[in-house]
Amino acid sequence: MVFAAWPVYSPRMSDAKPARKPPRRISATSLENAALHYLERFDSTALNLRRVLERKVRRAATHPDAAVDAEQAAQWIAAVVAKMVRLGYVDDRRTARIKAESLFRRGVAPTMIRRRLALLGAPGDAADEALAALADTADGDLGLAAAVTLARRKRLGPFGKAELRAERRDRDLAALGRAGFDWETARRVVDAARPEDLEADA
Repeated sequence: MVFAAWPVYSPRMSDAKPARKPPRRISATSLENAALHYLERFDSTALNLRRVLERKVRRAATHPDAAVDAEQAAQWIAAVVAKMVRLGYVDDRRTARIKAESLFRRGVAPTMIRRRLALLGAPGDAADEALAALADTADGDLGLAAAVTLARRKRLGPFGKAELRAERRDRDLAALGRAGFDWETARRVVDAARPEDLEADA
């Protein structure tokens, strides 16, 4: 009986990296399609959408076979972003409002909300409007309302175990401080006698 010989193992047979698949050719159409695909999933500011498209162009340019004209790509990106704004798919104020509401519901401090909106590319006036709208819903004390929400989520102060409150006071104050709340707001929340007292104020 004759047995077929097993192939001799060579590291090159299994360890060799496959050749990089060339990226899709960058064009005005491909960038517009990329923008539409992104906006189907996320709300975006104009600045953030521009950054997304710029990253796509940079990734394409790293391929050895790519032929990307940076100046032409920049013009295409500007045109695509302008078109998305014109069609109403991109609205800085709407995005700032939606993002601010989402962060506020999670107990994010107003100062941190403003910082997150800036990172998202929201203009200062759009952030101002979003925070003002939130303040109206919180009867003006936006910081306290957000701190109460976070304390409830993290079981800080009166939302935690009564027998551990004194032991955990400093830790709870520090947690609110790290989250961006000022000392007076943190102290007011942590030292409240009952959750009901805070919820009535917030």
